[in-house]
Amino acid sequence: MGKLMQMYLQSTEATEQFGAQLFNSQMSKGVIFLQGDLGVGKTTLVRGFLRAAGYSGVVKSPTYTLVEEYDIGERKIFHFDLYRLVDPEELEWVGIRDYFDQEAICFIEWPDKGQGFLPEPDKVISLEVRGDGRLVTFL
Repeated sequence: MGKLMQMYLQSTEATEQFGAQLFNSQMSKGVIFLQGDLGVGKTTLVRGFLRAAGYSGVVKSPTYTLVEEYDIGERKIFHFDLYRLVDPEELEWVGIRDYFDQEAICFIEWPDKGQGFLPEPDKVISLEVRGDGRLVTFL
């Protein structure tokens, strides 16, 4: 995957900017695991990615819907939140493999809840509260 890196993000805006930098890295397909406690900024990071891709609508966490789909130009982006998943096998019922078979970016919050049903990630990004900001660790 690469070298482990860390960065301190001082604000919500900095977290969105990190998401925009991820978009600007020209990744066109892949699976990105987002790790961290509730409210740490995982959806904020995805919002920054989507804004950089040209999406101007509301970006909300798919906690209750399991997945939000975004079609931006030629690009497909899926944002999963597995927090409410009771059994990883539920992912088979929603056809999770179909999402990964597409030319798409798949952000997955709470990937540990889908263990055994998710592919290996292309990137792993962890966020944790540090003071007033966030420490982001990524591969």
